[in-house]
Amino acid sequence: MDFQYINLKEKLEHVEVTEEEIDRQLERLRQQTPAITPVTGRPSTLGDELVLDYAGCCDGVAFEGGTAQNQTLTLGSGAFIPGFEEQLLGKIPGDHVTVLVTFPENYPHEALAGKPAKFECVVHEIRSRKPYDLDDTFAREVGRCESLTAMRETMRESLRQYYADRAEMELQDRLIRKAADTLDYQPTQAELDTALNEELDTLRAQLAQKGLTLADYCSFTGGTEQSLREELLPEAKQRVRIQATIEKIAELEQIRANAQDIADACESLCKRNHITMEQLDNLYDTEFAKALERSVVGAKVLQFVRENAEIVRA
Repeated sequence: MDFQYINLKEKLEHVEVTEEEIDRQLERLRQQTPAITPVTGRPSTLGDELVLDYAGCCDGVAFEGGTAQNQTLTLGSGAFIPGFEEQLLGKIPGDHVTVLVTFPENYPHEALAGKPAKFECVVHEIRSRKPYDLDDTFAREVGRCESLTAMRETMRESLRQYYADRAEMELQDRLIRKAADTLDYQPTQAELDTALNEELDTLRAQLAQKGLTLADYCSFTGGTEQSLREELLPEAKQRVRIQATIEKIAELEQIRANAQDIADACESLCKRNHITMEQLDNLYDTEFAKALERSVVGAKVLQFVRENAEIVRA
């Protein structure tokens, strides 16, 4: 089969934004951003948000992460050590509370696991957290819109753009995968090993955000790192083929990254990551420059394939 990347035929999906979808998004936002108001005239209860200071010690010695000022804590959230939040029920601003707890046996910091600890707490403020009514006040204070009607229209346009962007990304992915299927190329073992390690590094990072390790994941799934590598192998192989496809198209069509492309990519990186150009310069080295150039060329190749494809709108 000849290498084919021009006039590929693919469907561009279209998702209609329904009133029900807007209703679901508004309700989700309403639950996620409750109205927070100061509480007076009663002690703290489940669901209240406290503002407090605390200083913890274990065996009479302060430990890292055990001290904070003006910390917010929602009672009943389970965000703190088991037993901590319950001892702050029924308190009022100004109360000094000694909280006695025991760290769980499986606590991540092994030096504290299973040990008793004491926290000296000072309650500064009690706040109630209640969902807004779905009205113009909610629209103004949460949605920054003049009315609920205006907020619905803003959300409709935002969802429409989100679905359009996602459909475009999925279209380009299908096109480059279709082109890759026609490329006469067999990844080397070194390329596969690199791709597999990158897949595993991505998974490790995702697990770390949840406080888990790769060993935890393997234990939960009943597998091993070797079986996981075998599971990830097909996608890793496809990633290598797609990169080879992009490089081949770039070579054939003389698609390169010029200075303006690199400058635009750097500016976009800064905006997405909320950093300055000076901070980005500190990260800039040979490997970073190569990765950035690959990314820019890849994006230009995908756009080229997309512009030269036969697109059917669903």
